[in-house]
Amino acid sequence: MRLLEFQAKRLLAEKGISVPKGVLITSPEDLQRVSFPTVLKAQVPVGGRGKAGVIKRLEQAEEASSVVYEMLASTVKGHPVEALMAEEPVEVCTQLYVAYLIDKQVNMPLLMVSSAGGIDIEEVAKRTPERIIKKYIDPAVGVQDYAIRSLAKALEIKDVRAFADLILKICAIFQEKDATLIEINPLALPPNGQVALDAKILLDDKAAYRHQELFDDLEAEQKQLERRTKSRAEELSEKGQINYVPLGGDIGMIADGAGTGMITLDMIHDAGGKPANFCEMGGMANAENMQRTMEVVLSNDHVKVLIISLIGGLTRMDEMAEGIVQYLKDNDQSVPIVIRMCGTKSEAGIPMLRESGVDAYEDLATIVQIAVEKAKEL
Repeated sequence: MRLLEFQAKRLLAEKGISVPKGVLITSPEDLQRVSFPTVLKAQVPVGGRGKAGVIKRLEQAEEASSVVYEMLASTVKGHPVEALMAEEPVEVCTQLYVAYLIDKQVNMPLLMVSSAGGIDIEEVAKRTPERIIKKYIDPAVGVQDYAIRSLAKALEIKDVRAFADLILKICAIFQEKDATLIEINPLALPPNGQVALDAKILLDDKAAYRHQELFDDLEAEQKQLERRTKSRAEELSEKGQINYVPLGGDIGMIADGAGTGMITLDMIHDAGGKPANFCEMGGMANAENMQRTMEVVLSNDHVKVLIISLIGGLTRMDEMAEGIVQYLKDNDQSVPIVIRMCGTKSEAGIPMLRESGVDAYEDLATIVQIAVEKAKEL
C-alpha cells in the first residue's frame, strides 16, 4: 500500500520525526483553517508533483480560492487531485535525501542517502551516481552506530547525534509497520532543525494481517478522498467534452474561459455564496456549445441560481445569446439565470437576452451580487 503524503508524515510524526504543520484541504471552505503564507501540495499516489505544477506557494489568502479550485480540478499522471495539503513554509538551508528500503535484487534492507535532496533520485542516479551513498543493513543485527556515523561524515553533517536519532526512528517505523520503503525527500537541515518536507511510505500488503486496523484505517481514509459516483452532470459533461468540476454549492457557474471562470468563482465566494461547480467552455464556444453546457450545469438539482459569465474575445456574444435563448425555448426550467456579457458582439447579444426576459449586465460584480442574494432567498 502506498500512503499519501499526509498519511506518511503522520506516521513519521507519531515517532517523533519533525514535519511541517499542515491542514488537509478538500474544498475552498477548508482555507478558513489555513495561515498564510502557505504551500499547497496535491495529495496523489505518484511522484513528479513539482513538474506537474501541483505544488504551489501562496503568499496571500486572496489568491487561494482560485488556486484551490484549479488544483482540485487537475490530474497528475492520470490521478485526479482529490485533496491538497496546506503546509507552513519552512526555511531551507540544506536539503538531503534519506531512504530505507528493501533492495529486491539482494533481498536485504538498504539505507540510502544523498546530498542531492529535493531532486528526483532517479535523475541523480543517472547523472551523478557518486552523490548517492548506500549501506546494506543486516536484518539480524540492525543499523549500527558506525554505519550512521560514516553516512553523516559523507554528508558533512555536524549534528551526528540528531541524524542518528532520525535514522533509528526511520528504521523503527520500517520494522514495526512492515514497510518496504520509507523515503524523505527532501530532509531539511538547520537552521530549522531536521524537518521532513516530503515523505513516501510503502507498506507490505502481505503483512496486512499483522496490522489490520492500521491498513483498514488508511484504506478508508484514501477511499473517502476518492471521487464519488459521477453525477448526471459529470456524465453529461464527459460526453460533451465540457470542462466541469462539481463543488457542492448552490450557485451554478458557466464561463467562456478558465480565467473568467476562476475570477467569477472567487467573487461568488467573497460575496458569501457557494459555487455549485466550475464550468468553462474553452474560449471558442458557439450557440450549440452553450446549450450543451447549460444542460450539464442545470442537470444538478442543487443549483438554485445560474451565473453565466462571458467576456467576448474569440467568442461572439450574439452566438452565446442565441444558444441561451434556444435552450430556454426547448426546456421548461425555473432556475433564475443572471448573465454578464461584454466584448465581441455584446451590443447584439444583450438585447436578444433582454427580449427573452433574461437579465443581462456588463458588470461581473453586479451579477454576482444578484445571484448570491437570489440563492439566499430560495
